[in-house]
Amino acid sequence: MTKTILFVDDSESIREIVNFTLQNEGYNVLVSDNGKNALSLLDGKDINLIITDLHMPEMNGIELIKEVRKMPHYQRTPILFLTTESQVAKKMEAKEAGATGWIVKPFVPAKLISAITKVIR
Repeated sequence: MTKTILFVDDSESIREIVNFTLQNEGYNVLVSDNGKNALSLLDGKDINLIITDLHMPEMNGIELIKEVRKMPHYQRTPILFLTTESQVAKKMEAKEAGATGWIVKPFVPAKLISAITKVIR
């Protein structure tokens, strides 16, 4: 069965690159441009992984993770951060909110796929 990944990033070029990379690996990809819009996609459908940027309008990645973790259906869904931030304090804040892992931009597609393979169910 095809695994579904929700990818959230406000950069159109990053959305296109990640979407292309994930689809080439055989994943079904749902894409959103910010956390608020991403929440509307979490309507009970099976999502195997969420990948989110940190800095976005409307709702940032940490706020999104906190909201996702309140939803019983998605409490155990792995969440990866894909962001330019590399500060330890931000990593800790994300982990405390419920993030599973962290990938720093710019990313190498093979490393992204490797990280996904480690956390996806």
